[in-house]
Amino acid sequence: MTDSPIILLHGVRIFQRENLVLNNVDFTVYKGEFLYLIGRTGTGKSSLMRTLYGDLPLKEGEGHVCGFDLSKLKRSQVPYLRRKIGIVFQDFQLLTDRTVNDNLLFVLKATGWVDRKRMDERVQQVLEKVGLANKGYKMPHELSGGEQQRVSIARALLNDPELILADEPTGNLDPETTGEILDLLFAISQTGRSVIMATHDYTHMKKFNTRVVKCEEGRLLELSAVGAA
Repeated sequence: MTDSPIILLHGVRIFQRENLVLNNVDFTVYKGEFLYLIGRTGTGKSSLMRTLYGDLPLKEGEGHVCGFDLSKLKRSQVPYLRRKIGIVFQDFQLLTDRTVNDNLLFVLKATGWVDRKRMDERVQQVLEKVGLANKGYKMPHELSGGEQQRVSIARALLNDPELILADEPTGNLDPETTGEILDLLFAISQTGRSVIMATHDYTHMKKFNTRVVKCEEGRLLELSAVGAA
């Protein structure tokens, strides 16, 4: 059913160790939605993201992500949840000792792919999607910051995820490159994947008419959409 949510949190309380970070979270995200998650550093954006991909256990409340019940999630199930989620980090987190192609092949092997021909084809497909079709032989240090972030988005797309979580993906990029990465992430949402982008770069948010949720004083608040109508 296309209307069933990709993410459904109800009455959730999120903790960092013993500290309550977010209280009474109600949050629903549907297929193909693009939304901004905003808030100052330390207000819980990363903790919310980590809860969604199974890095922080859900101790209180109801949580469902990509068909998984977070409150019953076992450690052994986390890799299966993460195959349905693509994660994009601020600092790229590429393996610096190997080429772009080998970075992507490493992830495919780690998530259970074995057919080398299919793996090579998939690597080429995702590099084409992010506009780096001819950069697979390069080492990360030979790429610009924007290109490295594109590789990290390609990596997030490898297993055809239902959900992309981008945690401050433009934090280390100049304004022009930031605009290009935003365009790319928005285009990905138009293919039916849900995209949540945590950011505090408010200047670029006006680009798209999209939902905004804000972490503030221990709550997750729904704001009105930003951007052109």
